[in-house]
Amino acid sequence: MSLPRPIRLITFEGSEGAGKSTQVRRLEARLRALGHRVLTVREPGGTLLGERLRALLKERTPELSICPEAELLLFLAARAQVVREAIEPALRNQSWVLSDRFSDSTLAYQGSGRGFPAPLLRSLNEIACAGLTPGMTFVLDISSAEGRARIARRAAAGASTDRMETEPPEFFERVRAAYRKLAESEPGRIVLIDASGSEEEIATRIWENVSRVFGL
Repeated sequence: MSLPRPIRLITFEGSEGAGKSTQVRRLEARLRALGHRVLTVREPGGTLLGERLRALLKERTPELSICPEAELLLFLAARAQVVREAIEPALRNQSWVLSDRFSDSTLAYQGSGRGFPAPLLRSLNEIACAGLTPGMTFVLDISSAEGRARIARRAAAGASTDRMETEPPEFFERVRAAYRKLAESEPGRIVLIDASGSEEEIATRIWENVSRVFGL
């Protein structure tokens, strides 16, 4: 008797500058090359409401103040919308779904980063996610110093810096520690990837895990 496969929802997590978006695109291209249907979303975002909330959450202007409680609820609102409007329909259609951030971000950023209690966040995530748990999650792990260096290089090349990227180093140390703890607590779902290597090395490790778990 064969074991049921995990749902085809793969999420990518990690601190700022870890390279999540790059690896999402690479995995999407590889799955599409094999003839699979793939939906790629990002958090916050993925829907009209989510993209508008994303603009607010990332805005870095002195006149816009977002308290931690409002930040938490805005992220959850964007997640609730993308789950119901995009992710659930795609999964029902037998598509793969790749998400640049998902529920673990709340536990790391608003939990360890902002100090909200984990039981509260898990309860709120349950509502926002409609009970969905990713079939696999990759945590791209880099030091806060390397993350800041990558952000600085992007800024020097002309990219804008958003509100979250300007948090102090100790904030990102807490976030990194939270992700590593999550990976230890759920080794069957979460794969910790050293993101200090080359894009190709990281993509290879990701594909090895995806093909093993999903039988590709």
